[in-house]
Formats: sequence, C-alpha cells, structure tokens
Amino acid sequence: MRRALLQSGVLLGLSSLAAAIFKDEVGDVDFHYPLIGIPQVETTFFHRPRKEDKASLLYTLSDIGLLGAVNPSNGDLVWRHQLGNDVTTTTGGGFLRAPEGENWVAAAYGSSVQAWSALTGRNIWRMDFKGEVKDVEILEMTETSRKDVLALFDEDGATVLRRLHGSLGTVVWEFREHSKDVPLQVSNNIANVYVVSLHGSGSSYSLKVTSLETATGKRVDHWMVGSKGDVHGPDDVMFVGANSAAPIVAWANQGAAKLSVNVLGSKTKQDLALPPNTESVQIHAPHLTQSQTHFLVHARSDEDDAGERTNKGLIFHTDLKTSRISLAYELPAFKGHGAFCTSSDGANVHFAQINGQETLIVSSESHGILARWPNPKAANVGPVHAVAEVIKKPGGQDFAVRAALVTSSDDWILLRNGEKDWTRPEGLSGSVAAVWAELPEAEDLAKVLAEEAHTNPLAAYVHRVKRHIDDLKYLPGWLSSIPERVINSVAGGEVVGKKEGLRRDTFGFSKVLVVATRRGRFYGLDSGNHGKIVWTNKWFPRDGTSPLVVKGLVFDEDHGFVSVYGSRGEHAVFNATSGVAREVPTVGGVKSDISHTAIVLSETGKYLVPLGNDDLPISALPADWDPEQTIVVRSGDVALKGIRLIQQDGKTTKQEMWQIEMRPGQKIQHIASLPAQDQVASIGRVLADRRVLYKYLNSNSIVVATADESAKTLSVQLVDTASGQILSSQRYNGVDASKSISCAMAENWYACSFFGDYVLDDKTDRSIKGYQLIVTDLYESPEPNSRGPLGDAANYSSFNPVDDATGSVPLPWALSQAYVMSQPLTNLAVTQTRQGISTRELIAYLPEGHGIVGLSRFILDPRRPVGRDPTAAEMEAETLMKYAPALEIDPRTILSHERDVVGVKGIIAAAAVVESTSILAAYGVDVYVARVAPSGVFDILGRGFNKVTLVMTVLALTGGVAFLAPMVRRKQIDRRWEAFL
Repeated sequence: MRRALLQSGVLLGLSSLAAAIFKDEVGDVDFHYPLIGIPQVETTFFHRPRKEDKASLLYTLSDIGLLGAVNPSNGDLVWRHQLGNDVTTTTGGGFLRAPEGENWVAAAYGSSVQAWSALTGRNIWRMDFKGEVKDVEILEMTETSRKDVLALFDEDGATVLRRLHGSLGTVVWEFREHSKDVPLQVSNNIANVYVVSLHGSGSSYSLKVTSLETATGKRVDHWMVGSKGDVHGPDDVMFVGANSAAPIVAWANQGAAKLSVNVLGSKTKQDLALPPNTESVQIHAPHLTQSQTHFLVHARSDEDDAGERTNKGLIFHTDLKTSRISLAYELPAFKGHGAFCTSSDGANVHFAQINGQETLIVSSESHGILARWPNPKAANVGPVHAVAEVIKKPGGQDFAVRAALVTSSDDWILLRNGEKDWTRPEGLSGSVAAVWAELPEAEDLAKVLAEEAHTNPLAAYVHRVKRHIDDLKYLPGWLSSIPERVINSVAGGEVVGKKEGLRRDTFGFSKVLVVATRRGRFYGLDSGNHGKIVWTNKWFPRDGTSPLVVKGLVFDEDHGFVSVYGSRGEHAVFNATSGVAREVPTVGGVKSDISHTAIVLSETGKYLVPLGNDDLPISALPADWDPEQTIVVRSGDVALKGIRLIQQDGKTTKQEMWQIEMRPGQKIQHIASLPAQDQVASIGRVLADRRVLYKYLNSNSIVVATADESAKTLSVQLVDTASGQILSSQRYNGVDASKSISCAMAENWYACSFFGDYVLDDKTDRSIKGYQLIVTDLYESPEPNSRGPLGDAANYSSFNPVDDATGSVPLPWALSQAYVMSQPLTNLAVTQTRQGISTRELIAYLPEGHGIVGLSRFILDPRRPVGRDPTAAEMEAETLMKYAPALEIDPRTILSHERDVVGVKGIIAAAAVVESTSILAAYGVDVYVARVAPSGVFDILGRGFNKVTLVMTVLALTGGVAFLAPMVRRKQIDRRWEAFL
C-alpha cells in the first residue's frame, strides 16, 4: 500500500513538471509567428465567405504551398492548411479560385484538387488524379444553377480536362487529347470551354485553342493562333482570361515591343504597341462574369541611370461583337516600385494604382481619378504586387479602398485609404536554418580580470584603480535607476522590457535568434522582446525555383559574428545583433559548389570552413588553426569519412583517417551529434542501493541512422569520430524508410524516432505497428561501481587499445527501451542548461498535432522495470516507474500549448543564465520560441508569487518587533528587580 502511494506521488510530481507552459504564461514566456508564406499574385484575392455577408476575407495560396484565409481587419489568421509537402523544396505554383456567391473555394496543388469551406477551412471534398494540375477555373454558368470546377492536367504528354461537381467533386465529364501539346490554361464563357495549349516542339511553338461543349465536354473545334515561333515556352504566355469578363489570351515578343492578344473564340490576333524600353508586362483583368471586358496592362521599363524603373498603366477595352481591342486611356507614369490591381463590383471595374507616394483608383470607363490618398506611413514599402477591394460608400460619390501588398522586403501589409493597418512578416516563413546568438556585454569583467592576472601585481593594481575610477561615470545612472528597479522588483515587472534596443537581462532570456530563409533573406529576432524583428537583410536573393540551401550557419561568441555558407558558394559574415555585414556578402563566385562545411578551432575562435566535392577547403584556413582536428564528411548517403587537413607550402591536402561504408541497399537517413555546449553535472548515476553506474561520456561520438528501404530495416550506430570505431549498434526490422527518421543525443544517451511494423517473436503473429521511439543509455560497465576496462585511468585515447584480454577500444554498455507513440515525432532535440544540473527533456515536433512536445527523461528512462513495479527505493532514488510500451502524448507536455505551429523543419536549444531554464526555437513555416524548465523553475520566483504581500509581511513584522521591543526590555528589567525583593 505504501509503495502504491509513493508511486502515485512520483507520477503526480512528474505531471507537475510536465506542465511547462501554463495558460497565463502564453505570450509571456513564448512567442509565435503564425505564417503563410509570401502570397502569389495569381492566387490572392478578397472574397465574401458567405453571400449574405458584407465582410470579406483575404485568401491566398503562398509560394511555399500554404492555403489560408486572413482577416483583413487585423491581419490575424482565420484558417490555413499546408498543401505542399516540404517548404524547403516547394517552388510555388498551385491554383486557388473562388466562385462568386458560394461558400467554398477550390484549390489545386500537384495532382490533387480540393474544395474548402471559405469560412472555416473545413475540407469539403478532395480528388487525386494522375499527372500534374496545370490550371483550375470555376465554371460559373452551367446548364444548372450549380457552379463546377474545371481542372486541366498534363498526364504523360496527354492534355486532360475534367469538369468536377462543385458540391461533390465527382467527375461530370472528361476530355482527353493525345497530341503531345503542352497544356497551359482553361477558360470558359456562356457557350464554350476553351483549352489553351502550346503546339510545336523545342523552343518554337504556336498557340492552339480547343473549343469544347460546356455540358458534355465534346470537341467543337480547334485552331491555331498566330504563327509558329511566336511563343518559345509556357512563360511567354502571360495571361489567359478565366471567363467572359476577360476573354483574351496575351503574349509578348522577345523584345517586349508589342503585346499580341487574341480574343477567345476568334482565330486572329491583334498587336498592341507597348511603351519604349519595356522590360516586363503584367495584365490585370476582372474575374466576375458580369464585369465589363476591360483590362489593364502594366508595363515596366528598364532601369535608368538612377537605378529606378518607370511604371505605366494602359487600359484597353474589348468589343466581344467584333473581337477588337482598343486603347481607352493611359495612366500617368511613375518611377520606383509600384503595383496595379483590379476590383469588381457587378459590372463596374476599378483599377487601383499603388506606389510609395500615393494610392489612387480609377474607373475602367474613364481616366478621371475617382479618389487619391497619400501614403505617408508606407513611403518605403516598395510594392511588388497587390490585390485591392474598392468600395463605393452609400449615398455619395466617395470611395474607400483597402489593398493587400507584397513589399520588396517580403512583408505582406494592408493599406486602408493609404494608411497602413497591419504588417505580416511573411518573408520569415520558409526558414531553412537558425542559430542562437548571445548579446555582447557592455564590459566583460572576466576578460579584464584575466588580463590583470597575467601582469605584475603593481601594474594590475594600477589597472584596477583606473578601472574603478572609470566606473564612476555609471554611478549617477545606477543611482537614478534604484527607485524604478525597486518598484519593478516588487510589482514583478522587468526593467529590461521597458527599454529600447537589445539588452542583456539578469536571467539570460534575451538572445538573438538568427534565421535564414529559403529566399536568401536573414532575420534577427529579439527573444527578450517577444520576437521583435531587430534587423533583416536579403544577401542572397533567390526565386522560387532555386531556394537557398544553407550548408553552415555558426555563431562565434568570441567575436559576436555569424558566418554562413550556401551550397552555391554564397558567403556572409555579419554582426548578430545589428545584421551589419563585416565584409561584402559573396553570391556564388567560387570555383566549385560547396558540399559541406566544417568548424575549425583556433586560438582566436572558431571558423566555418567550406569544403568542396573533393573534401578540400575552398577558402583559406586561418593561420592559427589546429591541424590535429578530425573532420567528419559525408559521401552522399552511402559513406562517412574522417579526414585531416594538411597544409604545406601554401597547399592544402587531406589525409583520410577512417571510412565507414554502408552495406548495399543502406542509405544514411540522419546523423545526430552532441550539442556544442553539452554540460555534464555528474559522471555517474546513483542507484537505489547507493551504488553508481558510471556514464559513458565521449564528446567525439555521433549517432548514424541508416535504413534499407527494400529490406525494411533500420540500423542505429554509435560512431567514434576520432577513430571511426563503431561503439554500439542496434538493428530494427519492419521500418518504413519513406517516413521521417530522426535522432538526437546528449550526455550519455540518444533517442531515435521512426515508423515501424515489427512482428513479435512469440508465435502469435502479433505485430507492433506505429511510430516508435527508441531510447538508449550508455554506461562504462554493466556492473555498478565499475569503470570497466578503463579502471581508474584519468585519460584515454580513441586510438590506443586497452591493456586487457581483449586489447581493443573500450566499448560502452548500451541499455535500450522502445515505446510506441500515439503520434509521430520528428526533428528531435534536447534541452540545454548552463551547468547541466536540470533534467533534460527530449523535444520533438508533432506534425499531425502541429505542436511542440517535451518528454521528460523520467518517462523515457531505459531503466524502467519491465513486468514489475519499481521498489520504493527505486522510485525515491531514481524516480523510476513501471515500463509501459505504449506512450500517450499528455496534453500537459505540449510546450506550444494551444498554438498551431506548422511546418517545423528544425529545433534548436540554448541555455539561459539561470540553471532551470532552457530556450527553444522551432523554425520552418512558423517560428516559435519558448522557455522550458524541465525540472521546474527552482531558481526564479514564479508569476504567482505575491511580492507585495511578502514586503507588507516583513514591514508588519518589523513594526511589531519595534513596538514589542521596549515592552520586553521593561519586563526583563522588572524581573531582575524582583529577584532582590
């Protein structure tokens, strides 16, 4: 009975530690950037989610494959879904359309077409097909009142058009053509559906238009537009109208001197003259079927001597009866960044022009400016593209406009009548690498004292006196801050939080999170100020087709700089707190691509050295580097090598120290190494009987997970990187290598997560199928109080065998346990604290639950007894509990609380000044940062601690003592006199 009560108490204690973030701490000890990605102009629009509603939502399908709806009033997310599989490789694309007056939107990505509730984001239907979606449009006018979806596919060279039921998603009819044409887009009007494709080969094409019946999908006719060679590829066709409001297909010649336009249904083209020196052209047209057939051509010129481009808007009208297009009027030209956009209200079409100086709207009928607003707070936004909603106020001629802009700094902002309402830093999405950077101290006392220690006593004394005299200049400021510090200390506030700029705080919570994105943009976030963006720079501009691949991102604490290398030779060294580059960033320009990077230690700090495909440095090594270092390089997915770099006569060569080749069919899935600052508080583990199991601590060890997809096996090996010796190995059967495999290690243990289908060897044909977590502890010997082959040796070498019967390198004793998880775990990481005293937590991302979970080492302890209850001594000394193979995710262990964290690609941890707290950062689509206390906040007063009550109690006790002291003293004197009476 006592044992059951003690075990219950232990479980309750662990549960209290698992509640890492309480409800009242959300937004205080953590911050979250819920992002979508940079909106694409073709898939971003305002739409009323319900016909009876007057309010609209802002919908977008971003460049990283996220579909979402945003409240245009405040910029908050209403809902979102990730359609792309990997944000680091997604190259934009996708389609998003909204039927007028309906409560759903249609989206297509890859080979899938889906319908979503416009208000809630609930999936209505989904259809998967063979091939790739090339276009999706809404069939607004059908033989019924229903609105359907037209989906155009490219299936192994065949052009396939399907009409999908708007409510059910079923195929109404299908048109298939095996002509090897390149399908482009689909359009429709009252009578027909048009399929626009490229006909030809190589880089010489002509436009082909195929007309189909709306009700049956049967071919009516097809014809060629223009001559062969007019179009050289799909990118040359810049616009195809979706419906009868914009019944045109347009393309420009190579010199952009003229714009060729064909009115769908006709078999001729019309050439429209463009302004001189035009470099690029965009076409903006209405999307409502009842809108007038007017469109705007945005022509951008080449850069002038000042590096600015000239923007000009030309409005054209289309006559459907004669299929003729005429220039209606031109808008005044302006320089710099600017954007045009279209807004429709019934038959009325309005065009909005937005630049750094002003926002204006015009009607498509006339050149007269209907309204104009200056942009005083948005002068430097640099609009790239925009969507707008123009509203005519009732009872007058006044107009209002709100425009959602993507800026040159990769932000998404909303301007309401020229005033900035909100900003979403969508450029922060798609993070591919991150690193923690410490804030520099105003005066590093430790370095000063070290300098004084290396001088003679007299010089050190003189230096100290001068330093103390110099410190007097800070005395007035320190004295003036005492009242504020006392008040904030009593009230529970923080003085640091009220000051501007980056500042160190007492507890070490203020750090800079440096984030690198796939677009080549870098951000510096202040973790002590709710993630405020301190600086941002785009050193390596990338488009969606070639995202940035970061090969190394390292912070040098000795100098306060961050060094980064990209796969194509991109290189930058910059200040972590200001983002100012120490040297001009290099975009490519190296003799070969960078295969990997290595951290080289030297007397003056650590350097990030890029290595080419031949494993040799591309840049020069520092003069004071340590040549005895062994660098581990990866040869694709099939081998690991340990090399040393040798520099003689100005030439660098390599010496291969060891090599590990994978078995045939095996591929490296993941490599985990110890954290750079892996503090170990104790070298042993005290058991229930007071004996000690000594931990196997090897700072050179790494964990290598290799999988054989055909044999469905996973091998996890512990490798000594100094000698290449395999120290430990485990093999698991029934592993699905196509799913995520992740490992992490710290101190003397490591963990791996994977999906397995393992058949039990108990003659019952039972199997364990699901996501599994394997945790392994490493000890020097299976016997307590034994150091194994090393004995009492103070030092040992990975290259020299032990002088015993085996004559080999001492191997650790591995103890493992497996758990079947209720959810998949990916991107494993481990918390870090300053001294390593606090219990470590295994941190993982829940891709299905969109959360960050922290699993305590007490729960994952491999020494949990199997088949029996732990003894009272085991529960008291080692906090053990009975082993259970199934491990449910306790909601109290979700570090992200109720936040929806999407698309995490990596998790990094850093230690605070206080031992109890570790700081975590998860990056990917979102950026999420939180403070975690694995052993509880034992060195910081909690938010619920009432300092005012404590102060009042102390004052009351002081007053009571002062009041009673004379009475006690008088009573003592009276007692002495009584002794003589």
